[in-house]
Amino acid sequence: MSEITLKGKETAFGSFTIERVYDAELERVYTAWTDPEIKARWFVGPSDKWKLHHREDNFVVGGGEILAGEFPGIFRSRYVSRYHLIQPNVRVVYDYEMVIDDIFHSVSLATMQLDAVDAGTRLTYTEQITFVDGTDGEKGTKQRRNGVGLHLGQLADELARM
Repeated sequence: MSEITLKGKETAFGSFTIERVYDAELERVYTAWTDPEIKARWFVGPSDKWKLHHREDNFVVGGGEILAGEFPGIFRSRYVSRYHLIQPNVRVVYDYEMVIDDIFHSVSLATMQLDAVDAGTRLTYTEQITFVDGTDGEKGTKQRRNGVGLHLGQLADELARM
């Protein structure tokens, strides 16, 4: 990886929450989110558009995840997280940074919470973002929300296969 640089001096902020109800018991949803082997099948870019370069996941408090790849000819990305709170079958709290084309892009605090409901499991995902590369906060938050939504859809597909 090349040296990471900063771009501009503007800081912008955003936050969003997404709720999804999965037709799966709570323990299966938690396992799909926290088992590195299972997560590697759904927490990725679209297989026809994204190329994986590197993945690590140490799912313990103080551990973290690294996911690096690219949309060939478009941009490279590097995601680095750190787990702060892990409550099995309840919630996971973590932070992560995003680097796009070697430019430090953003830092986020994310919480994934699970609740059993009649229809299965409700997953509530909340993210608070600080953009440090001049990204417009509203536009960047919308793009991030769409990306998380894509991953949560891929999680649904994985749960259907489990």
